[in-house]
Amino acid sequence: MRLLLVEDDLPLAEALTALLVSSGYAVDCVHDGEAARTLVAAEQFDLMILDLNLPELDGLSVLRAMRAQGNRAAVMILTARGAAEDRVRGLDLGADDYMAKPFDIREFEARVRSLLRRQAGLRSATVSLGPVTLDLNTRQFSAHGQTLDLPPRERALLELLLTRAGKVVGKEAIVQSLTSLEDILSDNAIEQYVSRLRRRLQPFDLTLRTVRGIGYLLEKPVDPS
Repeated sequence: MRLLLVEDDLPLAEALTALLVSSGYAVDCVHDGEAARTLVAAEQFDLMILDLNLPELDGLSVLRAMRAQGNRAAVMILTARGAAEDRVRGLDLGADDYMAKPFDIREFEARVRSLLRRQAGLRSATVSLGPVTLDLNTRQFSAHGQTLDLPPRERALLELLLTRAGKVVGKEAIVQSLTSLEDILSDNAIEQYVSRLRRRLQPFDLTLRTVRGIGYLLEKPVDPS
């Protein structure tokens, strides 16, 4: 999952970025509204966390421009402006959630998870294919009731493929979901992650198939009986 954090309070921005990255998200961070408007018009994000009191361009103007372009990525407003009229205006302009500062970090994390589930069209807190299950609250995998430990990139790749199980996921979508602008993920690197993940999934009777020239497909083989 790829997130954009728009926050001009540098210590807070650094702390939230570190928190989100440690949870396995790919995070880009900018500190003014103009940079945010430019970036969200050029890149794809699953969620934007948006402050309102920003230099160059205020957060509501960023949100208005984003929705006017037809961009339907989830937006959480995170701001010190907690008055009812500010909340109403932000939600009416197209924000999906509104959280006032100061805030509880556990609630913040829960709201991020909720918005990402909604953005992915997932109604349940778990996603399963065969014996492999992803808990979307903890973002942990298990198989046959046992925790399945994976390195961060393989974990992010399996999350993407599992939430789109039965559908082909293109390489461009993988790059968009797994990396921020500061990261580089080559075709060879993607193939290496896929190969490692394929080996890990073999004991669970899941197939990670390469669809040549298009991408990858995670599926459970059809029972011949």
